[in-house]
Amino acid sequence: MKPNIIPLTISMPFGDSENIVHPVLLWDNESLILVDCGFRGSLPLIEKELEKHELKVTQITGLVLTHHDHDHMGAARALKNINPDLLVYASEKEAPYISGQEKPLRLRQAEELQEKLPPEKQAFGKAFCELLRSIEPVPVDIVLSDNEMLRWCGGCQVLLTPGHTPGHLSLYMTEANAVITGDAFALENNRPVIANPQFTLDMEQASKSMEKLLALDADTHYCYHGGVYSSVEGSR
Repeated sequence: MKPNIIPLTISMPFGDSENIVHPVLLWDNESLILVDCGFRGSLPLIEKELEKHELKVTQITGLVLTHHDHDHMGAARALKNINPDLLVYASEKEAPYISGQEKPLRLRQAEELQEKLPPEKQAFGKAFCELLRSIEPVPVDIVLSDNEMLRWCGGCQVLLTPGHTPGHLSLYMTEANAVITGDAFALENNRPVIANPQFTLDMEQASKSMEKLLALDADTHYCYHGGVYSSVEGSR
C-alpha cells in the first residue's frame, strides 16, 4: 500500500467552548502510528475516526506523544489498556512526566498560576488543575532522540522542538516533505503562530522551534491546533 498521513479530528467541550484537535495517523505496510491522542475520554471519538478508514484501535502499533499535556495524551492510558502491545514513544525529557515518575510541568505551572488568579477565575483554575491531575500516566516504551530516523511512511525524522515544553518533539516526514508540528506551532487566521502562548514554558525557545520547522520548507504542516497548512496554498 502507498504510505498515508491521515489527520484526524477530535472535538470535545472545554468550559464554554468546543476544543478541536488533530491527532495524525502514519499508515504503511508495517506500522500504524498515532501521533498524540486527544483528551481524557476521547477514546470513542478516536475509534469513530479510525472506523472511517476501516481501522481499529487494536491495529495501532505505536503512539507518539509529542509532549505531556492533557489534550495530547489524555487518552493514552485507555489506548494502552485496549491495546497492550502498542508501543509508546516520547522524548527523554518528556518521558518522566508521561510515565508518572515526576510531577508534570503543566500541573506545576497551573498550580502556581492558581495562586495569582482573580476571584472570578479561581473556580476555572481549580477545575483545570483537577483535570491535569486526572490524566493517567502511561509507561514510555521507546525514547526518541533528536534527528533520529524512523522508517514510518518512507522516512520519519524526529526533531526536538522545545519551548512549549522542554522535551517537545515534532516529526518531519522526509518522503512526503511534511511536518507534524504537535504544539511547536499552531494555525490562527491561516498563519503559523506560537501554540497557546499563555501556557508556553519558554517563549524564546518556542519561537526558535517554530522557525526551525518553517525553515524546512515543507509542502504540508499537520498542526494539532488549526489543521493542515500548505506553505503554498494556505491552510485547508
